[in-house]
Amino acid sequence: MGSFVKDFRDFINQGNVVDMAVGVIIGGAFGKIVSSLVTDVIMPLIGAVTGGISFSDIKYELTPAVMENGKVIQEANTLNIGMFIDSIINFLIIALCIFTVIRLLQKSKEKFIHEEAPAEEAPAPSAEDLLTEIRDLLKAGEEDKQP
Repeated sequence: MGSFVKDFRDFINQGNVVDMAVGVIIGGAFGKIVSSLVTDVIMPLIGAVTGGISFSDIKYELTPAVMENGKVIQEANTLNIGMFIDSIINFLIIALCIFTVIRLLQKSKEKFIHEEAPAEEAPAPSAEDLLTEIRDLLKAGEEDKQP
């Protein structure tokens, strides 16, 4: 049991797990911000353009509500097409925002890497060049030994 706890502690302390947890938390908060952007800013603008129609109100009633003495006994069974459209628009805007953030990060990373890149080193000599150099050194050593 002790090794299980130790292995679990080591797993939790790895940087990747902590990074992933931070990413999930920030992603959740980012999702709420974008959802608010869609619900509170974009959808009212779309509603104003479409004459006050709210997508969330678009429904197709499959079976009507059952009423008795003015009280609803059973709710209407509806296809909430407008809520589906809202969800699609929400997804597309979130995907666009994430794409934009990731693209900006990649561009800034590329710019940073290009600015900080060390000067290129001379290419390594080929095997043939090395062998030629060794041969020449051996010949020079033999010539030095001759009287």
